[in-house]
Amino acid sequence: MKIESVDFFYLAMPQVTIAADGSQDALVVRVRAGEYEGWGECEAAPLPTIAAFVCPMSHGACRPVKEAVLGARIDGPNDIRAIARKVAYESMDLLQAPHCWSGIEMALWDLLGRARGVPAWSLLGWQQAFQKTPYASVLFGADAQETLRRARNIRSKGFRAVKFGWAPFGASVDADADQVAAVAEGMGPDAILLIDAGQIFGDDVDAAASRLPAMEKAGVMLFEEPFSGHAYRAYGELAKRSSRVRMAGGEAAHNRHMAEHLIDYGSVGFVQIDCGRIGGLAPAYDVARYADARGVTYINHTFTSNLALSASLQPYAGLQEHRLCEYPTDLQPLAAELTETRIVPDENGQISVPDAPGLGVTLDPAALETYRVDVEIRVNGDLIFRPPTL
Repeated sequence: MKIESVDFFYLAMPQVTIAADGSQDALVVRVRAGEYEGWGECEAAPLPTIAAFVCPMSHGACRPVKEAVLGARIDGPNDIRAIARKVAYESMDLLQAPHCWSGIEMALWDLLGRARGVPAWSLLGWQQAFQKTPYASVLFGADAQETLRRARNIRSKGFRAVKFGWAPFGASVDADADQVAAVAEGMGPDAILLIDAGQIFGDDVDAAASRLPAMEKAGVMLFEEPFSGHAYRAYGELAKRSSRVRMAGGEAAHNRHMAEHLIDYGSVGFVQIDCGRIGGLAPAYDVARYADARGVTYINHTFTSNLALSASLQPYAGLQEHRLCEYPTDLQPLAAELTETRIVPDENGQISVPDAPGLGVTLDPAALETYRVDVEIRVNGDLIFRPPTL
């Protein structure tokens, strides 16, 4: 098969706020080859990501992503990896290229799986897919009392694992301790507790370390992204100071090497990979295997639709001991309505990786129309992008 078209659907809620909520807009990708099509989702700002696909060439190492994709053969997994290498080389100075390629790559696995009638995790190399334990992924409340109410509500829905994250965490040591205590109280003594600092401490190890006593007292399992994604030395230093709470990160990795550096030099106990950023399913799969071989636990990262959720599960579907799964619970209507398929916990609180062909997810065309953003890109008066039709 030959890749005949790549279409981007820029979607957004009527109002987008500064809340750390990645479900407020979306960039959905459709790839067509022969009689088949596949769907993916970029975890990135939609407009510059579209531009990375269509922009005029700046020079030989800064070409638009479309030059490596359109017309390429797609007959097997090795073809997807070959296109990835070409994008990485020809668009190396186009910094949005990894985000752009991530959604396309995701769609190619979906397309290839549909063409062969097998799930994407099987094409990646797994023999079976194991159930995962979802943790409700939510934002901290404005104060500890609001966080307590949110935690109790999450527990009432049957979740035994939760991650609270982002602002106002980082405001002060005492306020952060109150927030962590509220999470523990609301979830109960047998819960799995995860805290996400949202990179608030930059590379300030002392500031991050001052939060460890409260987390150790509450029994927190992991401390996610206390620092910026590339501050490997800071991660490693904080890991040395923590007796029980393990460091976690990786969602900021734009290629597998960045994730491997976080493991090797940042000494994280958990590596969290977003398929919509790292370059798709294949590099995420490589990181999962790399982490497993080094005693590091792999966790998916996702905070958008069930399309992205399914994609995020495929790379570690076959790792039985890597059980935790990020599961967004407070999605904006855009993300909630994007797919007809719903990945939901069963009566035992577990979720299953879809076993239908490709990513096993069906999109809702009505959502693509309802939340569509009308955008055109012109260069010297020439139209180089317009919204696709369904």
